[in-house]
Amino acid sequence: MGTAVENAARPAGRVLVVDDEKALAGMVASYLVRAGYDVAQAHTGPAALEAASAGAPDVVILDLGLPGLDGVEVCRRIRASSECYVLMLTARGDEEDRLAGLATGADDYITKPFSVRELVARVQAVMRRPRTVARPDGAVAPHVVGDLEVDVPGRQVRVAGERVTLTRTEFDLLAALAQRPREAMSRRRLIDVVWDPAWVGDEHLVDVHIGHLRRKIGDDPAAPRYVETVRGVGYRMVAP
Repeated sequence: MGTAVENAARPAGRVLVVDDEKALAGMVASYLVRAGYDVAQAHTGPAALEAASAGAPDVVILDLGLPGLDGVEVCRRIRASSECYVLMLTARGDEEDRLAGLATGADDYITKPFSVRELVARVQAVMRRPRTVARPDGAVAPHVVGDLEVDVPGRQVRVAGERVTLTRTEFDLLAALAQRPREAMSRRRLIDVVWDPAWVGDEHLVDVHIGHLRRKIGDDPAAPRYVETVRGVGYRMVAP
């Protein structure tokens, strides 16, 4: 066990800040360093990929408008080899870019101009997210719905015996629903469980991630086998 001095010196996590506006990236990095994070910076798409590969960050703050390789493609390539959290920076009103980024595996977004303190709070929120969603009864048995199996402690999902690869956010949403199979969970409730009770933004972010999740597990929203929409409320796991 480390000493109190060693524990105090240990960084809160590794963050990669990617933005071609060097002054902005530097300011964000300085705030994160003050908050206790180990921070690296990159200012082009190729440099971001190299830094992500070399530094194994816990969180990547990723601007979509990058030279050399745009942020959407950078996110796609990072997702192919890493489960780090990706927070996108988007210009206000660029909904198509935001959706494209979320489609490639980004976990959250924040629009420019933004408060750096809010951005740091978002990083702190994702770093607080547990690796698993705790069950009230402490049981660890896999959750089974038809041929879908959700192993929460192992963070694995299988459909008809075949493993399905999900992002952290997609898995956490599925785990939250699977552990509460009879509860219709509102978007706000899912945000509180999966993101953070202090999260502020468009709650339809949940719909985007649920859509990606459904496609990966082969679930048709018109005839759901696993996750059903509760009109006017949110989502619920189909009863086993």
